[in-house]
Amino acid sequence: MRIDIVTIFPAIFDGVLSEGMIRIARERELVKIAVHDLRDYTVDKHRQVDDMPYGGGPGMVMKPEPFHAAVTSIGKSALRELRQKIRIIIFTPRGRVLTQPLVEEFTSEEHLIILCGRYEGVDERVHAHIATDEISVGDYVVSGAEIPAMILVDAIVRLLPGVLGGEELSLAEESFTGGLLEYPHYTRPAEFMGWQVPDILLSGHHTEISKWRRRERLKATFLRRPDLLRSADLTDDDRRALEEIERELG
Repeated sequence: MRIDIVTIFPAIFDGVLSEGMIRIARERELVKIAVHDLRDYTVDKHRQVDDMPYGGGPGMVMKPEPFHAAVTSIGKSALRELRQKIRIIIFTPRGRVLTQPLVEEFTSEEHLIILCGRYEGVDERVHAHIATDEISVGDYVVSGAEIPAMILVDAIVRLLPGVLGGEELSLAEESFTGGLLEYPHYTRPAEFMGWQVPDILLSGHHTEISKWRRRERLKATFLRRPDLLRSADLTDDDRRALEEIERELG
């Protein structure tokens, strides 16, 4: 997989891309990630990437020309052709909310280009005619798209085959897989400050532990994100367990 990131602050990504799981994925050549300075695609001596908004109003708006030049240079093709074969992502509060299924969708792509906006926003023509996907990471506002871009890259890279150790089990049981939150985790010591690890986890009965973990996933989702249950992959046993959980919790 190849990911290209376009930003006016490329140094922000240095630490994130050179540490931890992403560093390992890059060293193993499981993903190629390049960060591009948007100012390199300007044509004026001041390397201007923004201007005042038409119609007045506060702030500055990022210009369409540098983004167009960056995308066509990175993709080495005309824009129309690029938009047919490459997902070009821009972040905006009005975009599709980033979810695990959407991350999985992006992971199946061979090439992504991520455009990072700043200031008051990005010229609408970038949204309408250059980007293929508008994404939101939540109902809040941040100062720029660099941190959302890091979130997206991290979420994608960890799903690539060969990145995680014991990946099949790790990915099969984590939060949002099958539409449920993850079960709680414990490690040594078995008792700390009077706080006990559940006896079932110390029993060695793996079948019962598996049942307990499934029930805890259902319980956590019911308590914290009941909206997920509407589209979760539930069995008849799960539905009966949820009925019991609801009765127990009143």
